[in-house]
Amino acid sequence: MVAPFVLGDGVEWVVDAFGCDPGTLRSQAQLTALFERAVRELTLHPVAPLATHTFPETGYAAFNLYCCRVRPDWPWAERLGELLGATRVEVRRIARPGPRP
Repeated sequence: MVAPFVLGDGVEWVVDAFGCDPGTLRSQAQLTALFERAVRELTLHPVAPLATHTFPETGYAAFNLYCCRVRPDWPWAERLGELLGATRVEVRRIARPGPRP
C-alpha cells in the first residue's frame, strides 16, 4: 500500500529516450527549447539549469527530473518524439516522500 501524499511530497521522473535524432541531441538550442517547454508546462521553478545526458552516436538521451511537489504526469513520449525525434520512451515515475512531522 502506498502512503498518502502530504505537503512537501515530491515526484521524480527517470526517463530513457531511444531513437533520437543525433543532430538534435547535439543542438544546445534544441535541448534548451525542450527544457524551457518542460519548465513552462509543469510550472516549475528551477533552482539551477536543467541537464541531460545525450549520446548522439546511439540516438539515446537520459533525463532525471525531481520536483519537490507532486505534479501531473508530463507527456514525455509525445514531447521527446516531437522535439528530439525519439521513437521509444521509457518513463519511471517515483514518489518522493517529503519530511514528516
